[in-house]
Amino acid sequence: MNILYGVQTTGNGHLIRSQAMIRALRSYGHTVYTLFSGDPDKTLRNRKDFEPCTVKKGLTFCTEQGRLCYLKTAKRLDLPRFYADIRSFRAEGFDLVVTDYEPLTARIAQRWSIPSIGIGHLYAFDHSVPLAAGCLPGSRTIMGRFAPVDIPLGLHWHHFDQPILPPTIPDDVFGPDQADPNTILVYLPFENLRSVTGLLKRFPDYRFRIYSRCTHPDRGANLELRPLSRDGFLADLANCGGVLCNAGFSLVSEALHLGKKILTKPLAGQIEQCSNAKALQLLALGSVMHSLNHRDLATWLQQPSPPSQAYPDVIGAVAGWIHAGNWDAPQELASGLWNRQPSPRPGKVENGRDRPRTLRSWSLKAVSRLCRL
Repeated sequence: MNILYGVQTTGNGHLIRSQAMIRALRSYGHTVYTLFSGDPDKTLRNRKDFEPCTVKKGLTFCTEQGRLCYLKTAKRLDLPRFYADIRSFRAEGFDLVVTDYEPLTARIAQRWSIPSIGIGHLYAFDHSVPLAAGCLPGSRTIMGRFAPVDIPLGLHWHHFDQPILPPTIPDDVFGPDQADPNTILVYLPFENLRSVTGLLKRFPDYRFRIYSRCTHPDRGANLELRPLSRDGFLADLANCGGVLCNAGFSLVSEALHLGKKILTKPLAGQIEQCSNAKALQLLALGSVMHSLNHRDLATWLQQPSPPSQAYPDVIGAVAGWIHAGNWDAPQELASGLWNRQPSPRPGKVENGRDRPRTLRSWSLKAVSRLCRL
């Protein structure tokens, strides 16, 4: 088959998962053409794995001081260019569109009547899963219409009795039998770095390895500041005793796979991260703090590490499923994968009230425009 593959560059998880999935599809003999959209400054690792490819602006969200910034998001929306990119793309000859929550390819598939499959965590919200309350009215509708597909393959830490798949874990994620319980991996890209380091300095008995967009490594009494590096990050993930991070899906999944204890600080106002935090607590898989504070961190540091979740090879299974062409039976794919992995027992799934957020009317109007795309 000739496959058009859409990738969001806003988060590293989209890139890493898509890279592995494209390799797997090509191993079956399929031809894959990649379309990127999102963060224009994102550096692609092993770009040759994605070629041939093209890069478009697409749609993305802006953050500021640990919160989703709706005003900046609205200002950056370029809907005329977005629609022009859809209309100008020539999709003759493609048999299938696969999108990792990338909105341009999802709509190109609609425009050209090409079957489409969506792979990613946010597609799980098409089903009954834990959803944080109070972030934004109509959030589930916005998520569902951001990158709509014919067949959504959602990923989550539990199936919740829905046709949802386990997380995709890259084959370069592995760990030793023993790790240093006093070494903590820190990745909080949406937070103020000075606030983060100020808090961590108050725990001199622990060593914190902090990854950020710095250009050179730096070392303090109990802090090690490190520039972004996938290889270095994975080595520290394997050897650390715990992970302090925002509530994004991919890193948390990798930590759970390795049996690392997790403390998340969800990005305020971002429905996915707030809902992820709720699910972690519901499943008793991790801890949550809603602000950078000494009490929550001190309590978490004393907690033991959980058992490894040991997720199965989802990428290989999905690639084989796509190759086989049995696209009308995602439930069988999901059931087969969960049967390979013991999953935690969830509590009651409901849209509880975590921490209500209030938004100005212009924020609601700007973001709701995404629903009409």
